[in-house]
Amino acid sequence: MITDWIEDGLAAATTDECVVIVRESTEANLRWAINALTTNGQMHHRSATVIAIAREDGIGHAGVLSGPVTSADDLVRLVGEACAAAAEAPASDDSAPLPDPIIDDDYTDQPVGTSIDVFATFAQGLGRALDASRAAGTEMFGYAEHHMSTVWLATSAGARRRAVEASGKVELNAKHADRIGSAWVGQATTDFADVDADALAAEVTRRLGWCENRLELPAGRYETILSPSTVADLMILAYWTASGRDAEQGRTVFAGATPGSTRVGETLSLLPLRLTSGPGAMPAPAFAVVEGSSPGLTSVYDNGAEAETVDWMSDGRLDRLAYTRAAAQSSGQRYAFPSENLVLDAGSTLTLDEMIRSTKRGLLLTCLWYIREVDIDSLLVTGLTRDGVYLVEDGEIVGMVNNFRFNESPVDLLRRATEASVSRPTLCREWNDWFTFTTMPGLRVPDFNMSTVSKAY
Repeated sequence: MITDWIEDGLAAATTDECVVIVRESTEANLRWAINALTTNGQMHHRSATVIAIAREDGIGHAGVLSGPVTSADDLVRLVGEACAAAAEAPASDDSAPLPDPIIDDDYTDQPVGTSIDVFATFAQGLGRALDASRAAGTEMFGYAEHHMSTVWLATSAGARRRAVEASGKVELNAKHADRIGSAWVGQATTDFADVDADALAAEVTRRLGWCENRLELPAGRYETILSPSTVADLMILAYWTASGRDAEQGRTVFAGATPGSTRVGETLSLLPLRLTSGPGAMPAPAFAVVEGSSPGLTSVYDNGAEAETVDWMSDGRLDRLAYTRAAAQSSGQRYAFPSENLVLDAGSTLTLDEMIRSTKRGLLLTCLWYIREVDIDSLLVTGLTRDGVYLVEDGEIVGMVNNFRFNESPVDLLRRATEASVSRPTLCREWNDWFTFTTMPGLRVPDFNMSTVSKAY
């Protein structure tokens, strides 16, 4: 039994403290290209991460090692290697005592898995979509994945925690035969019960229809409606930089005007935006699971601490930044763990289609990719549009336009946004290998910067 292996591993630790995390995962997937199923499969994986902590004058030196485990002996060996690494490790700037122990009632329960059967209903709809695309002379590409991970976390301080993480996604890309006209849709899910393949196919086909009229536009600033998916990609990037420690050190867009201060309390948007994450917002473990520290954001010393729902922004005002427990104590702030989900809501009831109908002339932007940071101080990023930039005139989509490179700051976009749609669960495009669950609105920006024309399709 895996929890018995964990006890053996903890007992073998020779350092002052030890954290053992074991993750058992199963994955099922479908992939298709040019209107035909190409692969399907099912995988199983088990791995462990050991954080061995040696204390010197109360300061931790952490040895962190991860690897596959198939037996208690494998785990004990990994613990030994982590303990040896701790002896050579420098002092940790995120050092903190291990959290007070909590024991979950289901800690000793068995792992929960998935199988290819999760796609039973979805696959029928996918088959209809591929048949229809073939008949129309278009092409469909894409994939569907479902993951189930059971995580056990135990510490030498007495914590015994367990979480089951269910996540899935589907991406559907439709193209004209010349591969220039192209449209994309995606959806996140926990179990595929809420995925309607027919509806996804209808939406991507509708968007591909907009590509039949092809227009060329120059670079410039355009009134732009950002779809929820593109808003998610941009907001995730801002979320990943929302470290309170880094802001205090003047190293991010959230740094205050005076040394050592932050922008907490400042109004970032005139829209009544609320930004939230945590177990109460969307699927996420109820406690911190950190298999490797992310400086300024998460710490291996916080493993097992409660992960609360956090309001990062309310009524357009920045309320919180992320702090590890060590950074929070140093700054006199509250610990805030950034869970891997994100909800942005403006309280709007407008649909995206209603926003389009009220547009005199502008662009509808549905998909971003290859987003990279350009300037740390302003969080200026660059990236490319992909699979769907459409011209709107007099409330109607009149055709697709060429792709662009853009240069924008997600935080500055919040300041300039003039309208938001109703928030809905959405799948980002750029970051969905790492960040699946978001709920976002569409946003209207009057002067989105399409800096250069891109010839990529």
